[in-house]
Order: sequence, then C-alpha cells, then structure tokens
Amino acid sequence: MSLRRLECGFIPLIDSAPLVIARELGFAREEGLDLQLQAQPSWSAVRDKLALGRLDAAHLLAPVPIAMSMGLGGMALALDALSVLSMNGNVVGVSSKLARRMADAGAPGDFRSAAEIGRALIRVCDKPLTVGVPFPFSMHAELLYYWLGALGLKAPQDLIVRTVPPPQMAEAIEAGTIEAFCVGEPWGSVAVARGCAELILPGAAIWNFAPEKVLAVRKGWAEREIEATSGLMRAVWRAARWLGDSANVMTAAEIMSGADYLNLSSEMIERTLQGRLLVNASGEERVTRRFIEFFDGAATFPWRSQAVWIATRLARRNGLDLEEAAAVARGCFRPDLYRTCLDSAGADMPGASEKLEGALDMRSPVASSTGEMYLGPDLFFDGRVFDPIVISV
Repeated sequence: MSLRRLECGFIPLIDSAPLVIARELGFAREEGLDLQLQAQPSWSAVRDKLALGRLDAAHLLAPVPIAMSMGLGGMALALDALSVLSMNGNVVGVSSKLARRMADAGAPGDFRSAAEIGRALIRVCDKPLTVGVPFPFSMHAELLYYWLGALGLKAPQDLIVRTVPPPQMAEAIEAGTIEAFCVGEPWGSVAVARGCAELILPGAAIWNFAPEKVLAVRKGWAEREIEATSGLMRAVWRAARWLGDSANVMTAAEIMSGADYLNLSSEMIERTLQGRLLVNASGEERVTRRFIEFFDGAATFPWRSQAVWIATRLARRNGLDLEEAAAVARGCFRPDLYRTCLDSAGADMPGASEKLEGALDMRSPVASSTGEMYLGPDLFFDGRVFDPIVISV
C-alpha cells in the first residue's frame, strides 16, 4: 500500500502523546499515512515551519492559531485548529527559596487551593514577580494572567512574564532569571528532580478543563487535502481514545520515554499520566484527578467557546476589538471539520459547538449524537462563568 507522507512538528512534552501513539501503534499507517514526527527546539520553530509550509501539521499551543489569525506576534497567517490534543497537563512551580518563604507564610500545601496559594505567593514574592512560560501565546500565560490578575497582581507593573523553552525551565530557575514558572509536564518534574524548584499548583486548579494543545494546519490546507486530513484526524482520535484507557498508561509511558520523544524515565512519565506528581525534593506526592486528559469529557472536541475565551483575553491585553477577536476565534477552531472527518470513526458528537465555560461543578450528561456524552467539571478557580455570546464586559 502506498502511504501519504505527512510532516508533523511537535515539542517533546507528554501532551504530544496522541501524535506519538498514532505513529507508534500504527493508527496513522492504518489510515494510509506515513506520519513523520519532527521534534522542534521551540514553539516559535513549530509555528514558523508550519506557516512556511515546511510542516503539514503541528502539535501547537491552543492560543497560537488564534493569535496568528488575529495578526499578533509578528506573523499574520490564519491557522485552523482541527482538534484538541490535550486538556490540562501544566504545573505551576516556584524556586525552592520562594517555596520556603511561602510555607513560612502559611501557604497551604494541598496542591489545589489556587486562591490561598496565589495570595501567599503574592505576599512573599519580590515585586515584580518574574515568571517563565514556554511562549507568549500559550495557556501557560493565559492561566497565569487569569489567576494572578484575579488576585490583584497586574502585568506588567507587578508581573513580568518571560519566554523560556520547556527543557530550559530548570536552568532558568537555577540561574535566578525567573522566580516561578508555568510549564507542561514533564519539565516541572524535571526542575523538582534537580532540587531547584517546588510545584505549588496544577493548571487544572486554575481552570478545571483548559484546552492545552491542538492539532493545527494552515488555513485552507484541510479542505485542499481532505483525504489526508480525515486520515490524520481519525488516527489521532483513535490514539486519544487508546490513551484514555487507564490500562494503557504503562505502555504509553514506555513509548514516550524513548530517545526520539522525551528521552526521560518511563516512571516519571507514568506518574504524570496518572496525575501523581512529586512536588518537592523530599519526595512528597500530590494526586490530581484529570491532571491531563486526552479523551474523556469530549477532550478532543474544538469548542468554539474555548477559542472565544482565549481570543477575548488576548484582545483585552492588546487593545483589540472583542467582537472581531471572537469572530476570528470561531473561524479558527473547526468543529465543522471535526464532525465531517470523525463521523466515520464513530466519535460521539456534542449537540452544540459552543457552551458556557466554567459552569459545571460535576460530571454532567449533555446532548450528543449517541446520547452518551458527559462533560465537566470545568470550573474556574474564582467561580466565574464565561458566556461566549456576552463578551463585552
């Protein structure tokens, strides 16, 4: 059988697993694809190579296609987010020195009390607080701005956000160029293992179910290459479903630990996939349910409401029109292509493409093509609810 070769860029993170599994377990080959995964040194490299046509598709930060489609970041090129690759999966960490000061100030060590932990951080940090994130247009940055902004720490006067590639986050903490970070696993755990940082929160404590990475292509590519697009989306969806089975965690960790991917111990990766994180050098463990999610709760569906949340946050910080930003975002996340390409795979489709974000405090049934879909919980730490229709306030 002749295979269609597809070049796909990724960053060595645990949330690249749907692409890795699609290749390594043969899901892509079964769809007639020779899926070539190219590890990249930075998110800017992924973005630029996708924009220039050197990649067909990419594992990309959820806000990047939206920001680019809005003309932000110096490269105005419209991208499509075909599906979501992962929900959650980030950690917030601080230097060991700052962690001790927080503990002395009575910060809870429960790894979930976002408001109390954030207030303790603000009380003891040097002003302004310097935080590392992997890219300016990222959920890492959006979660930090949302969390600390709601608690009174405003950028740029009180909060400086610097770009640090994920594998270099530990070195930046050790060098003192940043005091804290928000990064995708396993790079927070690597910093802990090196003894220079402690983890204080999972990203899920700020927003229970935040879109983290997406499968992105250039605008128009999917329609021109609909057969390849459908095959790629089906392969990745099947990989996500496989990852959603807890019986496969050990195998997934072993695959992801390989030299072509994370090149780290399978034990560290397995703990992350199970939401069991070592938060300090003393070996204290914290467990977070749904720390990272690949499939359950419609995790792969590109909700336009989540895109609008991201776009309006970007628009406010950059002085752009909210309604125009929302319109761009709705055209960027592509539930229409998701429905077209995955119907034959048996994917359960939600009855709507937008929803209230932050409204569910428990797992709840929703209308879907099979009547078997459950969503949530998806709360924001401060109890706010985002309505994608009412965005002017």
